[in-house]
Amino acid sequence: MRLGRQFGWLWAAYSVSTFGTWLAFDAFALIAVLVLHAGSAQVSLLASAGVAVGAVAAVPLGPWIEFRRKRPVMITADLVRGAALLTLPAAYAFGVLGFGQLLVVSVIVAAADITFTAASGAHLKALVPSDGLLTAAGRFESTTWTASVLGPPLGGALAGLLGPVTTVAADAVSYLLSALGIRAIGRGETVPERTAAPRAGELLDGWRHLLTNRALRPLFLNVLLGNALIMAGSPVLSVLMLGHLGFAPWQYGLAFAVPCLGGLLGSRLARPLATRYGRRRVLLASGALRACWPIGLAFTGPGTAGLLVVMVVEAGLILCCAVFNPLVVTERLELTPNDRVARMLAAWSVTGKACTAAITALWGLVAAVVGARTALGLAGVLMLATPLLLWPLVPGRRAAAVTERPSPASVPPSPAAPPPTR
Repeated sequence: MRLGRQFGWLWAAYSVSTFGTWLAFDAFALIAVLVLHAGSAQVSLLASAGVAVGAVAAVPLGPWIEFRRKRPVMITADLVRGAALLTLPAAYAFGVLGFGQLLVVSVIVAAADITFTAASGAHLKALVPSDGLLTAAGRFESTTWTASVLGPPLGGALAGLLGPVTTVAADAVSYLLSALGIRAIGRGETVPERTAAPRAGELLDGWRHLLTNRALRPLFLNVLLGNALIMAGSPVLSVLMLGHLGFAPWQYGLAFAVPCLGGLLGSRLARPLATRYGRRRVLLASGALRACWPIGLAFTGPGTAGLLVVMVVEAGLILCCAVFNPLVVTERLELTPNDRVARMLAAWSVTGKACTAAITALWGLVAAVVGARTALGLAGVLMLATPLLLWPLVPGRRAAAVTERPSPASVPPSPAAPPPTR
């Protein structure tokens, strides 16, 4: 399905920034462990505190973004992220890089990430016709996993040769190139019109929609907890592999790059599977299957066998996530009126980052008390319970019959509506 030239520029901008991000995969953790000699608690604090503060800072942005042109917001977010990241190699070059600066930069990047996500989702829904949303989401997902395959090993090799701050510089440049790509989309974006006067409570409209829509609420809660448990194990696993087990940075990158081939496969399967078996059925199956894998990380050991354990577990997890994610993206956009998309996405992103930050910080403390492997095992056991949150969507349940869609008045009259996301 052809989605047009403007979507092509948007996709290109997304691709370059995504490759930069995966090239710098876990760069903050690498800098903390290899340059600043941080332990599990500090690395988990870095992964959580910056994201949590950034999420809080981004709370007022949803209503502000909703009624503004989205492209200038996206470009600004890219420029802010790029500038913030460039301060790290500069500080390292002058020998003044510290843990505090890593935290500050992570806050800025987290707030800019949420801003970009909210603007880009609303932009995408306005740009792409409704029957093209799953195709667009699948292309973004495919790009993400392609970058995941190539980025970490290249970034690991680059970090091994020139130091981890080199990959941060590359990531910063990718954001600047992304901003240029979004600017190349062209003019013509209209200013969204308010249909009602500003209200004091509109700050909470995104959360209100997520929690009152009976078809969207189970997805929101499942993604919230599932992603938090998956991400909480990341800093613990990085300390286990890079610190306790002595894996080299390139091996660490390779352990996560090869399994991403499963993500590339999954993203290509999402649309055909949904067409054949039904979107809701595939969504439920992939959401349940992704919960089965993380517990395997508790069995990570030294040498080739340990590396293979991580690769197999990550491959299974990523394959399921790559089918699940485009379906979630499509569902949440279709279930949200156009004049509430930015607020919904901001609320989703803020809550997700805050929840991930809290659980990541907690898991750093758990790992410090009971050990990395036990902490990974506990996260895996809890992950097995997350499919229960999807139970209201099971065919035959009352909530599954709810097809809450935007009212006709909220849908653009033609595909010639305002432009894309990223």
